[in-house]
Amino acid sequence: MKTLAVDFLVKESPNAIAIVDTKLNYISYSNQWLSDFSLHESNLTNKHIFEVTQETPQSFKAALKNALKGEENINEEERFVLPTGEIKWLKWKILPIENDVGKIDCVVIFLDDITIYKKEIELLHKAEEVARIGCWELDLKTSMVYWTKTTKDIHEVSEDFEPNLEDGINFYKKGIHRENITNLVSTAIAEGKSFDTELIIVTATGKEVWVCAKGEVEMLNGKAVKLVGTFQDIDERKKIQLAHEEITERLKITTETAQIGIWDYDLVNNELTWDKEMYRIFDVNENEFSGVFEAWSNTIHQNDKKRILIATQKAVEGTKDFDEEFRIKLNDGSLRYIKGLSKTIKDINGKPIKMTGANWDISELRSAELKLARSTKSFSETFEHSAIGMALVNPDLRWLKINKSLSYSLGYSESELLKMKATDMTHPEDLTDSQQFKTKVFNGSNKNLHLQKRYFHKNGNIVHAIIGVTPVFDYDDKPSHAIVQFLDITKRIESQKKLEGLVEVTKSQNESLTNFAHIVSHNLRSHSTNMTMLTKFLNEEKDEDERKNLNRMITSATESLSETIAHLNDVVQVKTGALEKLQSISVLNTINQITKSINGILEEHSAILKIDVSKTHFVSAVPAYLESIFLNVLTNALKYRSAERTPVIEIKSRTKKDKVLITFTDNGQGIDLNRHGDKIFGMYKTFHKHKDAKGIGLFITKNQIESMNGTINIESVVDKGTTMFIELNQG
Repeated sequence: MKTLAVDFLVKESPNAIAIVDTKLNYISYSNQWLSDFSLHESNLTNKHIFEVTQETPQSFKAALKNALKGEENINEEERFVLPTGEIKWLKWKILPIENDVGKIDCVVIFLDDITIYKKEIELLHKAEEVARIGCWELDLKTSMVYWTKTTKDIHEVSEDFEPNLEDGINFYKKGIHRENITNLVSTAIAEGKSFDTELIIVTATGKEVWVCAKGEVEMLNGKAVKLVGTFQDIDERKKIQLAHEEITERLKITTETAQIGIWDYDLVNNELTWDKEMYRIFDVNENEFSGVFEAWSNTIHQNDKKRILIATQKAVEGTKDFDEEFRIKLNDGSLRYIKGLSKTIKDINGKPIKMTGANWDISELRSAELKLARSTKSFSETFEHSAIGMALVNPDLRWLKINKSLSYSLGYSESELLKMKATDMTHPEDLTDSQQFKTKVFNGSNKNLHLQKRYFHKNGNIVHAIIGVTPVFDYDDKPSHAIVQFLDITKRIESQKKLEGLVEVTKSQNESLTNFAHIVSHNLRSHSTNMTMLTKFLNEEKDEDERKNLNRMITSATESLSETIAHLNDVVQVKTGALEKLQSISVLNTINQITKSINGILEEHSAILKIDVSKTHFVSAVPAYLESIFLNVLTNALKYRSAERTPVIEIKSRTKKDKVLITFTDNGQGIDLNRHGDKIFGMYKTFHKHKDAKGIGLFITKNQIESMNGTINIESVVDKGTTMFIELNQG
């Protein structure tokens, strides 16, 4: 009877229950089990559980086998995938039953398919995640706080975070937000009052987020025992709302400040409604306004009325929104320029029923535009017809606009210049100054600046100019472009150079005159004194032989005087007209020509000549002077050779910018520059006891070089040798 009762209870149980023997064959089962887990079988008794039962996870099968060993197993949920790919969730409890002697007699299985429940939970969690809505609970008896996963995600805390009431409160932004939530929770606990509020929290990572916190109170015997609620991330929506409110407030301020009038026109009832600004703009008394369409249309200027009424009719019909400028005539006869915009609103049948729009007074704007147009025209005419170059350049120094004078000065057409930058034709030596100048112009600290610089003309010539620059700034006070004035001063610079050349020639001639004065005062006076004394001796001498000797002495003195005068004439010839005779001359060809002319002397002294001069090196010189200079330097190297060694003379050349440097190095006697350095190029200055030394060669050489705008310098060490450095302009 007991077995029948148990079997009946199992059969009629609303739960899925099965009892199997030690071989896992069915002993008994509930109807719910048969419905939920059998493979379309009507009778499961004595059949093996895994032969007639739907697919179950391996962990369930393992739990059954362990139950036969006396192990109880409870599993709240287990996910597994059927061969068809369908996902299932099962919940079970497995109890082994012992007989009177303590052996396992059978196993009772409680099995639930919780797949639908799990899907609902998953959908609920998904909904929470998508809507960013979490749940929370506060048990006032235990002071325990529970947060769902989404709530923790919003707070940016880990899933194992366990909050308490104080933690939850402290997440709210310090100040009014934390004070408000504290008051709401306190009131809910004390009075059972629910709350719904929007506040800012500061997440665990320090990010500020707007949230909507809602709370309900569970009461027991008139006392709050639990608070439950939702917690939603509304940061994006709230910020949009706040931005909208800010824009709305700004729009309100803007319309008031900009004096924009707002109106509505009821097309059905022909009722026109204006705000206060509309009355001010149209200079209409509010109490005298009839509120119909004609009250507005009658204010339109006669010359604009036809066009505006046509545009209005299109807007009324809903075919085109109103967007027009027109003039109105005020009561005092004056005119105003009005900008009007409107939108037409239609009913559900597409019939226009209402127009709403705005008008604002643009009279000052139109007046400013007219002034600007006149100013722009005036500037354009001045720009195009200016006698000096003018241009507009951007902050990258690219030409934006060029006038004819600038094109003429630089030799490029306007289209060519517009493809270039100002720095593309700037002289390389002026590029650094140009960049510094650019910085000063466009950094906003300078309004007007001037700079003298050089450009390359299209034909390669150098153009000298004074540049005046005025930066132009946009509404953000950032430089948009600059106005450039280009004053071509090339002719002035060339004239200045010629004048400086003349000054230099004059200075040189004055130095020559000083030398002449020195020579006349010293050398000629010596000759004169000598001849006067000899003549006196001749007049007084009676001895014929002695008179003949005196005559020979007078003749010698006369020859010395003639030689001195010839030297002075040579100096004068060097200084006169040298610049007009300059030619482009090959340095190497001139050296080869000179060495041929003194080949006998070179062989006589077994001199070694080393020449390292480029064929491409040409200098601007007077041919006769250049030959004289090289000849004098070479013969001096031979004349003052060292008796201790074979003469070696090295001749080299190299370029230095627009100059050619020629060096002559020997291994001769050398000169003590500490003693004679300041007199080395003086007239009649000698530094060796050589029978042919007269002290005129280096003096003439220096004058010849300087007359061709060149320089000469010397380095020398006694008994080591001498190097002459001659620098001339490139030819």
